[in-house]
Amino acid sequence: MLKAKYKYLLEAGTDEAGRGCLAGPVTAAAVILPKDFANDTLNDSKVLTALKRDFLRPIIETNATTYAVAQVFPEEIDRINILNASFLAMHKALDQLTVNPKLIIVDGNRFNPYHNIPHCCIIKGDGKYLSIAAASILAKTYRDAYMEKIDLEYPMYNWKKNKGYPTKEHREAIRKYGLTKYHRKTFRQLPDQLKLGL
Repeated sequence: MLKAKYKYLLEAGTDEAGRGCLAGPVTAAAVILPKDFANDTLNDSKVLTALKRDFLRPIIETNATTYAVAQVFPEEIDRINILNASFLAMHKALDQLTVNPKLIIVDGNRFNPYHNIPHCCIIKGDGKYLSIAAASILAKTYRDAYMEKIDLEYPMYNWKKNKGYPTKEHREAIRKYGLTKYHRKTFRQLPDQLKLGL
């Protein structure tokens, strides 16, 4: 079972989803869990099925001391780059928390400092600590829901299935139909990018 990093501190876990996608936002969540929170199923969103993620989302939302989800959209991603957009999304989620954490624990090895709150970067932290795992679940489920919604507008890209990731099917649809307002224009959409008439 995952644990808190520092049980005596009010810590917020934060994580993002969608960093490697060709389309759609990068979505981040920040979560503060009660000190006595425990759940045997909660883990890194990438190792759980969609069914388990959907099962855990309301448990996290109901039991969290506070949580928030924020998105940064393709136009901004193209303007500031995906790494900065990921940090911005996490900062926006932290901005919305109703309780100020004493420590921020972040999945990964880099983070831009948030105000004067100390932070700790943890590689594969979403598989080690409860609050980061919870944030990974919320970021993933909220982003997936958004991609399923815009799939109704552009069903030819099959975003309801690939969620904007660079699958062969997604890239073939880009080759055939071109880019939409939801695509990240600075990303290499096709291996032979020069043939894509932008």
